Amino acid sequence: MTLRKLIYLGLTLVGAIFMARVASSDSPLETVPKVDLNRYTGRWYEIAKYPNRFERKCDSNVTATYTIRPDGKISVVNSCTTREGKLTQSSGWARVVDHKTGSKLQVTFFWPFFGNYWIIDLGPNYEYAVIGEPSRKYLWILSRTPKMDDMLYAELTNRLANKGYDASKLERMRQTF
Repeated sequence: MTLRKLIYLGLTLVGAIFMARVASSDSPLETVPKVDLNRYTGRWYEIAKYPNRFERKCDSNVTATYTIRPDGKISVVNSCTTREGKLTQSSGWARVVDHKTGSKLQVTFFWPFFGNYWIIDLGPNYEYAVIGEPSRKYLWILSRTPKMDDMLYAELTNRLANKGYDASKLERMRQTF
């Protein structure tokens, strides 16, 4: 290998390490600039997620339905089909913590414990959403339809590295609707 190639390889590695650090979980997680919660509410289908303990019983057909309550909070109903074929649901609620953008919420299913729910990517017509949180331990890709185009899925997962997420950890959800 020539000296020029070694220098090029070294600079490439240094650049890759720098970019990985910039996008690491130590850097602030950016959300979308604005969310119209009235448009955001409704049913979403889970396309993919980081494995988590909340959904360990879910085998297929994971959905989340959001409704704005009269008090301004958001009702949350998550449902899925278990391996045994039974429908299971969890009900909770969310509060907006960033009223300027509407993109940062906190959700509870076991009050007084809340989890961050940050909208980090959103389709221009609210046809998809990517949900994360600052530690980057949790991640979901949601769609308004049970299936997502493979090209769109690839675009979304490619953008995740810039946000400090490892797309290889995602698990696709089986939707049979």
